[in-house]
Amino acid sequence: MEWHSTDAQSLAIIDREIGEHIFSPAEYELVRRVIYATADFEYKALIRFADAALQSGAAALAARSTIVVDVPMVQVGITTNIQNTFANPVYCSMEALTRPQKEKTRAAWGIETLARRYPEGIFVVGQAQTALTALVDLIEAEEIRPALIVATPSGFVDAEIAKKRLADSLIPHIRIEGRKGNAVVAAAIMNGLVDLAWQAYGREQNGMM
Repeated sequence: MEWHSTDAQSLAIIDREIGEHIFSPAEYELVRRVIYATADFEYKALIRFADAALQSGAAALAARSTIVVDVPMVQVGITTNIQNTFANPVYCSMEALTRPQKEKTRAAWGIETLARRYPEGIFVVGQAQTALTALVDLIEAEEIRPALIVATPSGFVDAEIAKKRLADSLIPHIRIEGRKGNAVVAAAIMNGLVDLAWQAYGREQNGMM
């Protein structure tokens, strides 16, 4: 991801203002990306990293695992960085060819369809709580085992329940606790992870091309 002098100045301000924290250097890089994208320091207290989430996500990116996102805004936000690095396929649940389902939203049915097709992929849910619920249902039914889930949908009741169920799973994930979250946060997390993974695996990947 290309950075300019104003970006560096903004990140320096975040570094001064964020205060003490217990994040690892890699985790902190994603936290500061989220704060930079939102200008909201509250995310420092809301972001959660499951065990081995960054390692699993980075390895899956390097292996060119398929990435499935819930809404076009997330897809647009990460595709350029993906294309310039690992070139993973990126599919959006809203564009999946599915049969209409009265009891499910388009995002939920689309991500469920794609999850069954790519059960070990990377899933990014930035906006649609129903898509996260559909993923958790499949995980609990042991139909899929994603390499990583990034879950940042906002909401008041169901979103928090879905995030709690994800937290109780053994799936590597990065989530935003509580009511906050959006597609911008999801894209910031993914772009940060892609950059970290490229630093770790990029030379090896370039050697294979």
